[in-house]
Amino acid sequence: MATFLYRLGRFAFRRRHFVALIWVALLTLAGVGAANAPAAGNTSFSIPGTEAQKAFDLLEQRFPGASADGATARVVFKAPAGEKITDARNKAAVEKTVGTLSDGSEVASVADPYTGKAVSKDGTIAYASVKYDVSGMELEDSSRDALKEAAQDARDAGLTVEVGGDALSAAPETGATEVIGIGIAAVVLVITFGSLLAAGLPLLTALIGVGIGVSTITALAATLDLGSTTSTLATMIGLAVGIDYALFIVSRYRAELAEGRDREEAAGRAVGTAGSAVVFAGLTVVIALVGLSVVNIPMLTKMGVAAAGTVAVAVLIALTMIPALLGYAGRKVRPMGEKSKLLGGGRNRGADRAAKPNLGTRWASFVVRRPVAVLLLGVVGLGAAAVPAASLELGLPDDGSQPTSTTQRRAYDLLSEGFGPGFNGPLMVVVDAKDSTDPQAVFRDVGNEIKRLDDVVTVTPAAANKAGDTATITVIPGSKPSSATTEDLVHAIRDKGADVKADSDASVLVTGSTAMNIDVSQKLNDALVPYLALVVGLAFLLLIVVFRSVLVPLKAALGFLLSVMAALGAVVAVFQWGWLSGLLGVEETGPVMSMMPIFMVGVVFGLAMDYEVFLVTRMREAYVHGEKPSQAVVTGFKHGARVVTAAAVIMMAVFAGFIGSSESMVKMIGFGLAIAVFFDAFLVRMALVPAVLALLGRRAWWLPKWLDRVLPNVDVEGEGLRTASGAPSRDDDDKELVRA
Repeated sequence: MATFLYRLGRFAFRRRHFVALIWVALLTLAGVGAANAPAAGNTSFSIPGTEAQKAFDLLEQRFPGASADGATARVVFKAPAGEKITDARNKAAVEKTVGTLSDGSEVASVADPYTGKAVSKDGTIAYASVKYDVSGMELEDSSRDALKEAAQDARDAGLTVEVGGDALSAAPETGATEVIGIGIAAVVLVITFGSLLAAGLPLLTALIGVGIGVSTITALAATLDLGSTTSTLATMIGLAVGIDYALFIVSRYRAELAEGRDREEAAGRAVGTAGSAVVFAGLTVVIALVGLSVVNIPMLTKMGVAAAGTVAVAVLIALTMIPALLGYAGRKVRPMGEKSKLLGGGRNRGADRAAKPNLGTRWASFVVRRPVAVLLLGVVGLGAAAVPAASLELGLPDDGSQPTSTTQRRAYDLLSEGFGPGFNGPLMVVVDAKDSTDPQAVFRDVGNEIKRLDDVVTVTPAAANKAGDTATITVIPGSKPSSATTEDLVHAIRDKGADVKADSDASVLVTGSTAMNIDVSQKLNDALVPYLALVVGLAFLLLIVVFRSVLVPLKAALGFLLSVMAALGAVVAVFQWGWLSGLLGVEETGPVMSMMPIFMVGVVFGLAMDYEVFLVTRMREAYVHGEKPSQAVVTGFKHGARVVTAAAVIMMAVFAGFIGSSESMVKMIGFGLAIAVFFDAFLVRMALVPAVLALLGRRAWWLPKWLDRVLPNVDVEGEGLRTASGAPSRDDDDKELVRA
């Protein structure tokens, strides 16, 4: 592999105009597609195999034309202080709004608050339910605008009016923190390279890669039902890995220049060595993200595949466009150790630098001398951070987790005030009595049984379909949708349904957004262990090929488990317990998003293996060239610690930039990934890894002879480039690439 990538790097350096033109053309093509595509909406929660989904499908079949998947909105009205919503003037304003909403071309029905008993007991709050013929993804902007205008007209009449539901969805906003994160990344690059131009190359290529990836996602959003969160997460991960991959190749290029090689040769060797590590690091990230499909939740699968595609683009750009841009930069990108004149270059400090070991060398030497103390301290620290994870509660965000500045959140709060906290999460019970001899009696009995359960406030009479064999019953819990009490109620209704099935052959299914969220959480919990086995197993095999060792990949996997558990503990402490919630802008604490553990496992594992590959390949490179194991650890840190540290800080800055998002899911993922990178890069890879390798000695690189014979030699260290008698000619490069 190293030889092929070496040729690719030299080819891209020489044919820089051709390579740059291809990437610019791809960016333009993706941009045009995105500009002409409809905007992304909210991805629907379709969960195959769950009871909530079965009930939803049954409604589609037994209640044709009811638009079971249609968008909904709740327009909530509150009378001015000291007045009632039933007062003549206020009632006229509400009824005018209802009439205006009924005229919409996509509106299926609007329920009048006064005829539908949708007025609070104290008479101050009422709501109108709006049902649309199409889903939230298909809803026209004109319908959303009409909804906003109708609410504004009622406000002008003196009422407090807020709108909730999926018809009026707010696109996530990241604010200034995302830009600050990129700014921090730029500063770190300048400090690392000592050159503005060299620092700009990783940023430029990362932005191009993210531009292509996100534009492609936007262009395909309507076709593939991709939500706005999908592109946000692809941006987050694509920026982080794109900058890091380019950083490693540019750093290796400058190191090759410092050894006296000409620029084309340095570009080839940089891509052949650091580029090999980039390929395998990228493969681990792609495996982890694509592996999310085993959960069988379409939304999660799409998010993973879209982000994996963006990572693949980042790898390809790092391997081709970076050497092309280095060709354009020429002598403006200086050898390792030299700074530009603007940043203090040109001073005679080379001898001082050569005499004084760098910080990475000094740290690694310390760890090698005190491996047991460092290992124990690191494990205890990560274990303490992981303690809150034992209290992990899972759920999915609803309007109650939105910022208080949004109309959805204010509508949620008004409904809780007027009708109780459970009103925002009604349960829909579907009774299928097709095989029963007396369906009406079954409907009545089911309703009576549900009324006797704890935490039930209201049970509506059964509403049967035209055939009379299926009915829906709406249940209002006494607790808020995301509470454990409401989850217990859902399970209690389902337990009663099993008794009904035994007595009357009728099926009782619970659905609705609250029940769907509960089923999603359960499915994600059930899938976590198989997902871990698949992803860690595949990556373990991949790392055996890369490092030609059994214990190094095993140590890498165990270190990852420590870092991800510590990161989950931090997420629980902030988003569930409320620690530092004010500082991070967390307005509502509650259960952790149910997708968070499995998503963190996938993404953090891939990113953790990035640092493992980049750092440990330098150590193996020194070991196979004859250094003692302990000295190889120090050498690996001498060459890799500065760059890995910079890469980790950059990745943390990019992820932390998304903490300012208005979308609670994006905010949580941004924080979780940022803290996970901190734990993994600085505690696991920088402390535990050298400590374990120092303790293992030569045993760290042990591989059974039979396994050594069957494993392919991928030559990540570039050994083939060193043993070759001479560099291939340009014609040989071009012919080899054509054959490939």
